Amino acid sequence: MTEMEKMLANQLYDPTDAQLVQLRRLARNKMMEFNHLNDDELPKRKEILQSLLGHFGKDSFIETGLLLDYGCNTYIGDDCFINYNCTILDCAKVTIKNNVFIGPNVSLYTPLHSLVPSERNMRIDLKTGRKYDLEYCKPITIEENVWIAGNVIINPGVTIKKNSVIGSGSVVTHDIPEGVLAAGNPCRVIRKITKEDCVEDIQQ
Repeated sequence: MTEMEKMLANQLYDPTDAQLVQLRRLARNKMMEFNHLNDDELPKRKEILQSLLGHFGKDSFIETGLLLDYGCNTYIGDDCFINYNCTILDCAKVTIKNNVFIGPNVSLYTPLHSLVPSERNMRIDLKTGRKYDLEYCKPITIEENVWIAGNVIINPGVTIKKNSVIGSGSVVTHDIPEGVLAAGNPCRVIRKITKEDCVEDIQQ
C-alpha cells in the first residue's frame, strides 16, 4: 500500500511521504489563491473550491481564511455556509452534508498521534538516513441541518447527527446525537431541541 492508501484506510502512515507532501503543497497554493480573492470574484472562488475539494455542493459558500491539509478528502454538500478562518485537517475523510452552518474560527481535526513519545517523535530510516514520523487519522461527519457555532473544535472520529447545534467554544470529543443542543469542554448534550425553540413563532 502507498502512504496515501494507508492514510485513507485509517492505518499508520508517514506524512513526510513525497506524494503526500506534494499534495499538501498543491492544496496550499490553491488556498492561498482562494483566500486572496475579493467577494465579487465568486465564479473564480467557486472554480478553485471545485478543483480543491473532493466535492463542493450547489449554493454553498466559504468565507476567506480557509485552511486544509489536502482538500481532496473534504466533501461539502448543498446550501452550506462556512464562516471565516475554518481549519480542516482532512487526512481522513471529512463529510459535511447539506444545510450545515459553521461559525468563524472552527477547526476540524482528523489526525492522531501516539500518546507515547517514542512512537510520536521523529525517527530515522537506517537504510536511507531519512527522518520520518508516523500518525493515523479518523474521519469526521457532520450530518444535515447542523449548526456549529464559533470557535468550536471537532476532534478525530466524531459524528454530529442531523439537526443538532454545537454551542460556541465547545470541544467535541465524541459523537453527538440527533436533534440536540450540546456545548462545553468536553462537549456534552444539554437538552433536546423542541418546537419551543422556534423564533418565528415568537416574533409573530
